[in-house]
Amino acid sequence: MIECEHQWEMKNIQFGFMVFERCSHCNELRTYFSVKDIEDSYREGDCHWTVVENAQSFMFDLQCNKCGHLEEFKELMGFLYCSGCSPDCKVDILQRQPGMERTMILVAFGFLPIEKEKSIQPYKLEILSGYFNQRRDTSRSKVKIVSFDLIENFGICKGEFIHDVGMLSTEPQKERKPLF
Repeated sequence: MIECEHQWEMKNIQFGFMVFERCSHCNELRTYFSVKDIEDSYREGDCHWTVVENAQSFMFDLQCNKCGHLEEFKELMGFLYCSGCSPDCKVDILQRQPGMERTMILVAFGFLPIEKEKSIQPYKLEILSGYFNQRRDTSRSKVKIVSFDLIENFGICKGEFIHDVGMLSTEPQKERKPLF
């Protein structure tokens, strides 16, 4: 039996925000996805959580137009472009390797804190890379999707979240502010 050469299409697209909150008690950073812009603080035991930032994003699944296979991406909240802010970051090291000159590295961003059941599996990173390359002339350039767990200290990362500026508003976007 010949495997399907999948032709992926985005399905179940949901626009919203990646919400970043920090606890003033333990200094932990965590994230979640929300369809609303949230600016709130609350207590949870000894922790006092405050929203420190949110970024426009979207969640989606991929479905093959040929065989109908649906691949869910519930652990994916968006994509980050590495700005090369830390020379010892594994993502920056990867994009500076020989042979990567014509490869755009995008970081698939999931939920913080990173837990085994919430991490983005390697086969799903391959599917995402395939999706972004399926209509490209890959002899000229290609896209490689890597996991956000390569970023050891997200607190100092100056990467840019990729989003459609103004996708949640009917008003024109004035200027985009930095993430943190």
